[in-house]
Amino acid sequence: MKTFIKENKILLLIIVVAIIAAVSVLIGRFNVESKNKVYDIVLDYSEIEEMANQSEHDVAWWFNQFKDMGITKVGLSEENLITLTENKDVKVSAEIMYKIMQEADWEKNYPSNLIEKMKDHGYDKDDVLIEAASKQDYDFLLNAITSRFSSEKYYYEANENGGYIVLDGTPKETLYKQKYKLVNSKKKESAEINEIYSSRLFYLNFGMLQSKVDILNKTGMEIIPRTASYKGWNDTKYANAVINDYNKLNLKYPYMIVGGEAVIGNDDGNDIARKYIEDNNIKIGLIENTTQRQNILQYGVEDIVRYNNNYNAVRIFTVWDYIQNRYKYYGYEGAEEIENTLFRAIVERNIRVIYFKPIKEYKDQQVYVTDVNEYKTMFSNLEKRLKQHNIHFGQASVMHNYHVNLLAELIMALGCIAAFILLIQRILPVGRKVKLVLFLLGILFVIGIVLFMPSYLKLLCSFAAAVIFPCLAVSFISKQSKLFEDTLNKDEKITKIIPLAISVLIIGVIISLLGSIMTAAPISSINYMLEIDIFRGVKLAQLLPIAFFIIVYLAYFGFKGEKKSLCKLEFNDIKDILNTNIKIWMILLGVIIIGVGWYYIDRTGHESSVEVSNLEMIFRNALEDHLLARPRNKEFLFAFPAVMMFVYTSVRGFKLWPFIFGLSSVIGMTCVVNTFMHIRTPLYLGFVRTGYSLSFGIIAGVLAIIVFELIYKLYKKIERLIV
Repeated sequence: MKTFIKENKILLLIIVVAIIAAVSVLIGRFNVESKNKVYDIVLDYSEIEEMANQSEHDVAWWFNQFKDMGITKVGLSEENLITLTENKDVKVSAEIMYKIMQEADWEKNYPSNLIEKMKDHGYDKDDVLIEAASKQDYDFLLNAITSRFSSEKYYYEANENGGYIVLDGTPKETLYKQKYKLVNSKKKESAEINEIYSSRLFYLNFGMLQSKVDILNKTGMEIIPRTASYKGWNDTKYANAVINDYNKLNLKYPYMIVGGEAVIGNDDGNDIARKYIEDNNIKIGLIENTTQRQNILQYGVEDIVRYNNNYNAVRIFTVWDYIQNRYKYYGYEGAEEIENTLFRAIVERNIRVIYFKPIKEYKDQQVYVTDVNEYKTMFSNLEKRLKQHNIHFGQASVMHNYHVNLLAELIMALGCIAAFILLIQRILPVGRKVKLVLFLLGILFVIGIVLFMPSYLKLLCSFAAAVIFPCLAVSFISKQSKLFEDTLNKDEKITKIIPLAISVLIIGVIISLLGSIMTAAPISSINYMLEIDIFRGVKLAQLLPIAFFIIVYLAYFGFKGEKKSLCKLEFNDIKDILNTNIKIWMILLGVIIIGVGWYYIDRTGHESSVEVSNLEMIFRNALEDHLLARPRNKEFLFAFPAVMMFVYTSVRGFKLWPFIFGLSSVIGMTCVVNTFMHIRTPLYLGFVRTGYSLSFGIIAGVLAIIVFELIYKLYKKIERLIV
């Protein structure tokens, strides 16, 4: 060790300085996170109304109940043709012309003066015909349409009972059913049909119904307006009309939760929306995707947050329909799993606004849970659990605009270069001159990135650290295991092996934790904490250390256990592999390793095609309920014990087991770093989670060694008896 430090003191010093720079960055990030500790809840009006219709109480009663729980904000969507035609109190109908024109004598169903006007203006299958059967409803629609859209997009015909409005649609707005095939009696394909189903014009927003506004005002709820905007119908006129409607209703609200495709006025840019947001000190919402990765793409939202709004934004979690149905899920008696979902969103993903939709019966998309006590219990328990993390209910807080400076990035980049040279030295003979050349080449590479692709410096630095430090940890674990194999007796007592195995695991985790710090620091800016930008390459960062382990294992152990140059990769190691006779057991083992590796990589992230079993989720929830942060199962149940087993099986002189346990141990080292790749997760959770995993992993590792030792001794006894 002394020789190693002496030969690499400059490189080690550079790494220490880089880690200090990374720690200083993370301290700044920690201060930002510690001040972002207030969450809020916004109710969805339409679904609360639907729930009320299934209960014994009206919607006003339900809002009063939620108000008693402390929830005072309601998201009220503007009306569109879908909601208006479904509203029993509104006499409006609408249909796309394609369906109307299917009848040969359809013109007889409408007034002659309307037909004449349609012929004068011209009509086609993409238009939408609206009929309002009351003067009040007609005036509501006509005022909204004339104030929001340019005159060439519509025409109308009034009558004493209301009137008709035609929206000029185009193929861009028309919605089709997916193609389906027609077959003849012999089941042979004869045609493909692409049938028109509806139009996006049915989703254009026309304002809020006064009746709903009155209910919310009467119950003392704050209105969070939700306006949906769509390309081609979202220009400056539309934006100004929407804002005028907000002003007429005297709406003062803290969050803008954009609906539809874009912010208001996006067809002509984002200036109107930006100015309105800034003038009214509104926090714009970033709605988390269903995969819990990044935010829903809504044009103009991220641009306003990033460039115009000084990151005055909150992350929003929507209770999607599949979450609504998690009532009595995993064997719970009530809404505990929905509560768990909300808890994780707030604690682990920087969510600060919950857009809440009421609970539905398990496996029933239509039936709501109408027992108000279920909601009271869920929100009360949620608030108590969040207080353990010093998170409180109120008006949602925002994170300060925090960015990593270029100097810190450069210092950390130099640290990664130094660490990479140390890594090369672990498997290849590298002299001083080669080290110097490698370091200078690394500096030139960094200079090139800064000059030509400056935005990629932080990502490359973060990715490099995520790969290099786990590889350094793996090389340390492998070298120590080989050292113990060479210096200890094969029959050494496990009371001596276990402390050595524990020390190797702890030091390996510490090395990976240093990599975690170096990985997290470069991308600890607010745009990553809000998941506007994300770290890409997580799976590759986990695969490369696995590939490196095969190389380092050959360098330290050799293919057949024979080494001429200790701890260095030799040509003979590769030659032995190429010249070996492939046996059936090798093929089977390779298939198993590839299968396990695929499962491990595919399980990574929320976009996995592999579903977590109910039993595992129940186990996860139990840990989450009793610990400050849930340790990762694959760390403390699998990978960390594998490190200790790697040491133990090496000492015992086993041939195949060290490779298997060594390969498994790589997962633990990469997993430690992976915990900190999710920048949206507060720092303290990563350290607490790793601490729990290490503690439980040591216990599991000790038990694994004891069990394996007992089996080994039993095997030896049986072997002696047979012989």
